[in-house]
Amino acid sequence: MRLLFSIGAVLVAGMFAGGDVAGIAAPGPKFESPKTQSQRLAADKDAQTVDVELILAVDVSYSMDMDELAIQREGYAQAIQSKEFLQALKLGPNGRIAVTYFEWAASSDQKIIIPWRLVDGPETADAVAAEIMKTPIRRASRTSISGAITFAMPLFDEDPYRGLRRVIDISGDGPNNNGGPVTVARDAALEKGVVINGLPIMVKEPSYSTMDIDNLDFYYEDCVIGGPGSFVITIKDRDKFKEAIRTKLLMEVAGRTPERPVMRVADKEPRVNCLIGEKIWSDRWGR
Repeated sequence: MRLLFSIGAVLVAGMFAGGDVAGIAAPGPKFESPKTQSQRLAADKDAQTVDVELILAVDVSYSMDMDELAIQREGYAQAIQSKEFLQALKLGPNGRIAVTYFEWAASSDQKIIIPWRLVDGPETADAVAAEIMKTPIRRASRTSISGAITFAMPLFDEDPYRGLRRVIDISGDGPNNNGGPVTVARDAALEKGVVINGLPIMVKEPSYSTMDIDNLDFYYEDCVIGGPGSFVITIKDRDKFKEAIRTKLLMEVAGRTPERPVMRVADKEPRVNCLIGEKIWSDRWGR
């Protein structure tokens, strides 16, 4: 089920065992019964379990202006530090998540800003926010949502933590126009049980120079997102940028879905052409 959602629709609210030293003799190995060993292994496994493995995939293509890129960075940093986010974190079954943050543009252009980090409270949240803010802002050519999804998938295998859910969070201000078809990358991720959510940025009027499209929110819903409870939060007002990012992260941490989703009813075909970005690029540049 895929869900479309606007900001105002929701308010989201080890054990250590050691040997004894006898005299000056070196400590010998301590016998561990099968039951104790099983308990220890279970505790170790629990220590590595998180509520969600969350990949934040952030668009830095040239269609994003420098103000938008700065607000986007600040939005993620402030959201992770917010009281609402930390409260939602506590309410999870494990009270912690694993998060990684990378920026993307063309199909061969992805840069990890934050490798996998455990967030389990204010201190770790502050550390992640500081890492996000200290990295210089950059811009790059083309828009490859498919490349971002394809790049994200192996990152789950590199994560030392194991989540009850795995989520890729894609934000961007235009359709895929580089790399493979976005639907192919999306479907490959869904087959592995990954959920993809979207944050289409629609704060500017579509123009020839930026290659933006009308109804980018429909494009994200039909062509980008997928998986149980997946949703789209649309940004149409620059002043709502940070609020939207915070709302989105709250929902992803809490495993919530919109209270009043707009459902697709008996619509088997997308409302938009999922190759529209590639078509615009080809018509414009002949390749």
